[in-house]
Amino acid sequence: MKVFKFGGASVKDAAGVRNVADLLQSVGYENTCMIVSAMGKTTNALEEVVKRYFENEDFEKTINAVKLQHLDLAKELFENADEVSNEISQFFDDIISFLRRNKSPNYSYVYDQIVCCGELISTKIISMYLNSIQVKNEWLDVRDYIKTDNTYREGKVDWKLTEESISRLSKTGFYITQGFLGSDPNFFTTTLGREGSDYSGAIFAYCLNADSMTIWKDVPGVLNADPRYFDETILLNHISYEEAIELAYYGASVIHPKTLQPLQQKEIPFFVKSFINPTEAGTEVAKGQPLEPNVPCFILKREQHLIRLSSKDFSFITEDKLSGIFNKLYDYQIKVNLMQNSAISLSLCLEDKYDNLQKFVSDMNNAYKVHEENDVLLYTIRHFDDQSDKVISKEKELLRQTVRETLQIVVKS
Repeated sequence: MKVFKFGGASVKDAAGVRNVADLLQSVGYENTCMIVSAMGKTTNALEEVVKRYFENEDFEKTINAVKLQHLDLAKELFENADEVSNEISQFFDDIISFLRRNKSPNYSYVYDQIVCCGELISTKIISMYLNSIQVKNEWLDVRDYIKTDNTYREGKVDWKLTEESISRLSKTGFYITQGFLGSDPNFFTTTLGREGSDYSGAIFAYCLNADSMTIWKDVPGVLNADPRYFDETILLNHISYEEAIELAYYGASVIHPKTLQPLQQKEIPFFVKSFINPTEAGTEVAKGQPLEPNVPCFILKREQHLIRLSSKDFSFITEDKLSGIFNKLYDYQIKVNLMQNSAISLSLCLEDKYDNLQKFVSDMNNAYKVHEENDVLLYTIRHFDDQSDKVISKEKELLRQTVRETLQIVVKS
């Protein structure tokens, strides 16, 4: 059994769906489990629906716009689109019905019940289209297989229940299911965190004891830098699990940080390939692979915040004070991407995913002098050399830290 994962960019329109069909017929789809994300920017649009709902604004207009996009796509793919159009309409009617009767004030719970529809709709369309062109497949509702706790938006996988469910699948055939989603003990939908579709693929690969997992992207494989922000990028042909995990930890966008751990545990080979040129080798991630070619790898994280905490009374930042600071960061779900401390100060480069930074700053103001630099950039350079930091403006540099082979620099945006 092998696992394929396709992201939203690969199925953003009818041409993309047809290309996926051609790719499957080219590389083979026997004994395959295929994980698919929501189409294009659907997740962003459904996030806007949730936001509008909680702000008591007109959310139905946004829902209807997304619905129309999917109906138009179905008309392009099917000679007779009545059946798939009915499926699409049902999903969006369910969204509106849920929001009208919902009584929960829990933003994250409502988010998961709404945003999940993007993956459910995309996989229904793709499954029905592939069956219509004789690429026979079975559609699965992933919520019957990936079981989590009720931490909405960041569901923690119950590996025992999940493995029991997935292992019951036949190891022959062609399955299509959703990324990003699971369900809690009460069968309410949960999500695995943004970009969690890669993680979904790894979960299935682990539980199926897959021969391999392949993520199909709009790039030729894992590059040493994001081509949106860096010039003259280089394809990495081979990477070890350990190196890939390091890159993911620091924010490399091609690989989700949680994806690699289950693959490494069972030493399942992992490939990142291009859905535009599917016969090219791409990047292989496997046990013991040296980085090849051995070049510096550049990672840029935007929308970061540099916070400097200084003692008001010139007392040391001791272990008990650090514990209090990090407990607050945990409570507010703020991620630390870099820290540097001296005797009486602590600098933190933070990622404020849930907009809790000002609550944290308010708490810290009671005991510390707080200096903020918002919307900064964090550069991480793995395997840096003497020339590596020339891509970064020294005039805007705010903080620099070197740990073994890794250089991190915070700069003003």
